[in-house]
Amino acid sequence: MTKRFAWCLVVSLCIMAAAGCGRQTGNEQTSPPPGADGVQTRNAQEMQKLEIDDPAAVARHLETLAKNIPGVQDARCVVFGNTAVVGIDVDEKLDRSRVGTIKYSVAEAFRKDPYGIDAFVTADMDLNERIREIRADIQAGHPVAGFVEELTDIIGRIMPQLPRDVELKDPPETEAPKTDGRL
Repeated sequence: MTKRFAWCLVVSLCIMAAAGCGRQTGNEQTSPPPGADGVQTRNAQEMQKLEIDDPAAVARHLETLAKNIPGVQDARCVVFGNTAVVGIDVDEKLDRSRVGTIKYSVAEAFRKDPYGIDAFVTADMDLNERIREIRADIQAGHPVAGFVEELTDIIGRIMPQLPRDVELKDPPETEAPKTDGRL
């Protein structure tokens, strides 16, 4: 009896698997509606970061983008390699949650921009001053390579720990807590 049941079960599973492989209706792709002209939207996950050929132009572009966000009084940007660090000035009387909302709005605007998708944003006054000084030195003709260490320190303060830098350690073996059987 057990062999017969197993055989019926195998045959039933094969029939169900074969039936599941058939074409389902209602999942077909439709052509775009007339007048769409083949325009496709892209979300941020699909957007590719563009190579930065002119760092000064990208810095000006990101500064302008940040300044257009309500609550941002001024912005400055330093671009090195394919990375941008943007400092924003906000009203010093704002509470932290409002400053966080403004930073989020700037980051959201950058996310929609192929040059700003991976930019670092800060509203910290000390970091803004350091970014301002580096920007002035770069505009005066000093090479960015001389500021790389300071820029990495700034990024380290904005984002102190990257998930990929964390080394996984085996958890220490501990004894199970002793209970008296009650919860």
